[in-house]
Amino acid sequence: MNLVQLHGRIVQISDVRYSPFGLPLIDLLIEHESHLEEAGVQRKIQLRLKALAIGTQAEKILQLDLLNNLHFSGFLASSKNSQSVLFHIQSFHTVS
Repeated sequence: MNLVQLHGRIVQISDVRYSPFGLPLIDLLIEHESHLEEAGVQRKIQLRLKALAIGTQAEKILQLDLLNNLHFSGFLASSKNSQSVLFHIQSFHTVS
């Protein structure tokens, strides 16, 4: 199973482009920070993850205040160059 859930915020967003089928596409950079326990030790996690939103998800993201904390759900796939991972956003909602 390939299911990813992540809390974070959008720190970079591309201009809209369109798929061959006419669907809007936007590239994003999502920033995440948290504290987790690993092997009995508290660890601070910080990461930036490249993401892609297509169709209605892209349209909804374009209407957001980018300062919002969000909960994203989606899946991971290889990027076009197959040398990095790309998070495909399937849904999201605001986190208070």
